[in-house]
Amino acid sequence: MADEQVSLINLLVIIGLLLFAGFLAGSESALTSLSRLLIEEIVEVKPKYQKKFQRLLENPARYLNVLLLVRKGCELTATVFVADYAILRDDNNGFVLAGVVLLMLAISYVVVGVGPRTLGKQHAVKWARPAINTADLLAKLLGPLTNLLIAIGNALTPGRGFKSGPFASEAEFRDLVDQASESGFVEESEREMIHSVFDLGETLVRELMVPRTEMVWIESGKTLRQGLSLALRSGFTRIPVIAENLDNVIGIAYVKDLAKRVHEHHEAEQNENVEEHLRKATFVPETKTAADLLKEMQADQIHMAIVVDEYGGTAGLITIEDILEEIVGEIADEYDDETEEIEWLGQDRARISTRLHVEDFAQEFKSEFSPDEVADVDTIGGLIAKQLGRVPIPGSTITVPGWKLTAERPAGRRHRIITVLAERTTQVSEVSDHL
Repeated sequence: MADEQVSLINLLVIIGLLLFAGFLAGSESALTSLSRLLIEEIVEVKPKYQKKFQRLLENPARYLNVLLLVRKGCELTATVFVADYAILRDDNNGFVLAGVVLLMLAISYVVVGVGPRTLGKQHAVKWARPAINTADLLAKLLGPLTNLLIAIGNALTPGRGFKSGPFASEAEFRDLVDQASESGFVEESEREMIHSVFDLGETLVRELMVPRTEMVWIESGKTLRQGLSLALRSGFTRIPVIAENLDNVIGIAYVKDLAKRVHEHHEAEQNENVEEHLRKATFVPETKTAADLLKEMQADQIHMAIVVDEYGGTAGLITIEDILEEIVGEIADEYDDETEEIEWLGQDRARISTRLHVEDFAQEFKSEFSPDEVADVDTIGGLIAKQLGRVPIPGSTITVPGWKLTAERPAGRRHRIITVLAERTTQVSEVSDHL
């Protein structure tokens, strides 16, 4: 009779431990599901919970860690009680322990894992009040023990530990966003944007910059008329100004400054140089993270920065749009459609894509190139840039055997040339990139 009473008490203790563990699992799920908006709604109805929820927002790990600790303790204790009871009833300890493990695994998965967590998410607001009361009480009683165990775990773990425990991390948030996307709560494009925001902190400026080979720039000795002409043809409103070479950027020319000066003093168009109307250039190292640069650009109201390499030379340039594109994706306009590689406009004229391979051009247009002319280039766009010695802009022309090639159409935010007008000619090879 006494054994039956003990068995009944053990059974009640086991059931109580598992139910409490399930409640703690549901509480953890409910508290992690609460947004600030939902917390404000709860506090508005029950103002007495304001301080507790405020502490939760300020230090969620303090509550989540202790809930996890007590839940694990309840599950393990219940398993020990079941194993002790089973071993006393059967001498075949090996099979008994294996059966206990399987039984408790199934019970814990359903009673502690799936069920309460689902209910906690579905009824987060209702569950939140008893959850925060329990978590607050346990945190006061067991908070020091939890911090000690976390400190011991961090000391035993190789590498850098987490002061508040590894239970609330960026990886968990990313996984939560992925789950929300799979469930249809978050659009795929929104999911990618959220991930891109996190990646921005690890992305270096050199990965996003416009390389020096694709920069559009102007010499300091050019007149305001030439500067405005270059701006109108290239489509850029801010152009780096260089001295003797591209590694010596002395400032940035703003189209609105040049246009204002010419509008107010017409004679300045020919009599003044762009170097007289410069704004200070901002220089950043190529190893700087995009997230840090974006903060600086916003704080200092900077739109463009010159990127320098480890030797102080110009590696490229970066604009605030380059960084934003890393988050929202490619920013295209209504003109960015697909272009045919070759479109004949007549017997002696054709519009070709800058992506057309030089060998295909030579075959189709019966033109021959020397090995030096096509060395290190694959496309017509690369050929034009090589002969010009700079990035082609609309109106830039070169002459190849039998044909004159004129850069025609820019596209995209970076205004890259995508089409070239080819016209039959018998003139001697020449290059033109007049401003």
